[in-house]
Amino acid sequence: MSKTTIAMETAVSALLALRGSDAPPSARQRRDIDRIFLRILTLLGPRIRHFVRQYGLTAHREDAEQVCAIALHRALDSYDPAKAQFTTFINWMIRGELQGLRFRLMADQRPSARKVSATTISLDAMTFGGADEDGAGAAFLIEDAEAVYLTEASASSYLADNAITMLLDSYMANLRRAGLEQLSRRKPSRHATSAPTGQPRLKINAVDPDEIRQLDERVQRNRALVEQRLFSRPSSRSTEPAEELTKERARQISTRAAKMMVSIVDSDPRFAIMAAAAGRASGASPPPTLSPTTVRTPAKRPAPLGPGGSHTGSTLH
Repeated sequence: MSKTTIAMETAVSALLALRGSDAPPSARQRRDIDRIFLRILTLLGPRIRHFVRQYGLTAHREDAEQVCAIALHRALDSYDPAKAQFTTFINWMIRGELQGLRFRLMADQRPSARKVSATTISLDAMTFGGADEDGAGAAFLIEDAEAVYLTEASASSYLADNAITMLLDSYMANLRRAGLEQLSRRKPSRHATSAPTGQPRLKINAVDPDEIRQLDERVQRNRALVEQRLFSRPSSRSTEPAEELTKERARQISTRAAKMMVSIVDSDPRFAIMAAAAGRASGASPPPTLSPTTVRTPAKRPAPLGPGGSHTGSTLH
């Protein structure tokens, strides 16, 4: 072995001995470790300069020397004297760091870039002014400084609009389902003719298609009203809902819709982010988590039918 290799192996052994202690190093030990590290880096100087020239990084010498110092740090952390000499081990670490630096600085050296004849250019070359009067490179000009803000604002508005549309769709689905249940649970009427067995025959009133059509029209009307009053969105209906309803009736529909949407947001996992944001805004604490032994109270029975065969607590009018 050469004198440089022997000196490097000795320095590495001394540094590993100082770093091998489990106790925190003292100020003198930290100073000795730094001195030995600089000694090793000085011994690696000729080798580092050779690899820098070999990888074509002469124009980026400072960056190359920094990544070689990083390679030395990583080599000292993972070096095992029982497997190989440090001289051989550090060569591969330096090669790997310089190769990574070359790929980051000169992307056109990659095989994929060579296939398309890509060329690396500086930011100054992308400007129209080139160099200024003093010969310094022109700064890279940003065409729109508010582009990032506008992009984020547009994405936020797009997501919010989609969330409102999904919430309105869920509101309409719940409203229509409640209306269909109301129509299907009407009080059955008794038929006057007796059955062959002599018992009176029951006849359940079927849902009239006209009633379903009227229900869909009321649901669409309520949606248009909610879009205007709660979300300030333009109505998709040709006739404005305000012309069909009184102000008090429109206020009642909007209030019930707001309560139903709050219930949808709290129960539907798709609106979990909206529920969490509403909880933070109001300062309300999250609902307590039920343990496996917690007894849940049974759900309330539906409201009884009124004299006219309709639910007394119906939300669709």
